[in-house]
Amino acid sequence: MSLRILLIFLIVIQFFNRAEGQTKSCCTSPNSKFSELAMGHDFGTFHLPPDKINLVDDEGEPITFKCEDGTNANAYQIKSKNKSSRWLLVFHEWWGLNDYIRQEAMSLAAEMPEMNLLAIDLYDGKIAETASIAQKFLSELDENRASAIIKGALHYAGSEAQIYTIGWCMGGTWSLQAGILAGKQAKACVMYYGMPESDVSKLKMLNCEVLGIFASRDSWISKEVVDEFAMNMKKAGKKLQIKVFEADHAFANPSNPRYDSVSAAEARKLSLNFFKKKIK
Repeated sequence: MSLRILLIFLIVIQFFNRAEGQTKSCCTSPNSKFSELAMGHDFGTFHLPPDKINLVDDEGEPITFKCEDGTNANAYQIKSKNKSSRWLLVFHEWWGLNDYIRQEAMSLAAEMPEMNLLAIDLYDGKIAETASIAQKFLSELDENRASAIIKGALHYAGSEAQIYTIGWCMGGTWSLQAGILAGKQAKACVMYYGMPESDVSKLKMLNCEVLGIFASRDSWISKEVVDEFAMNMKKAGKKLQIKVFEADHAFANPSNPRYDSVSAAEARKLSLNFFKKKIK
């Protein structure tokens, strides 16, 4: 084989390998990507078990609702002070729907009393108390089941509901997916350091603006991930605001040892203002 033919052969092989890699990247779901990252030892050791809190809850109630397949799904609900068609869907971290998420839901409801609030349980009642159990639950999360739960929540809210979404870490990933699934009912989406959707054709299905909150010292949802998200949203012709804090992954979680109260407060203010500007 001549040197020229060999070079051409190597170039062709490199081209197809690159194309295959891009196809896999595009076609791999955000949840699968996040799950793969979360299975690493570093991710597990970074997330220490959340401390117990004494939550006094006189605001909300646990509810069940039906999915399309007839199965039940769970959520924590806080109804608006006055009758409202606005619904904020809240998505938990990889720990599950624990008291920290309920506490955050209560706080959000107090800030936005004009909204109904639904903290959705993607784990069907399971709550992790250690990182290894959280890794197990995340790896076992069936994407079809999670999507069915979200669709059931949208049906529960009603066809006239205006849908807003927010989530952290794993929940940030699903906040964006819920925004896509909500179709024309979607009004605003906030995702904290979750894995973005990389399929431009799916991003084109978004009907709301997205606020992405990320951390500069995040080793998993890295600058490259965020930059690619911005590029893909631009390709899809969708509106995106990005705010990157000088902080670590999970900086807004008060149960995280690397909790950054200053950045968390600023991110919260950004999120609330973002939602309030979208309320019609």
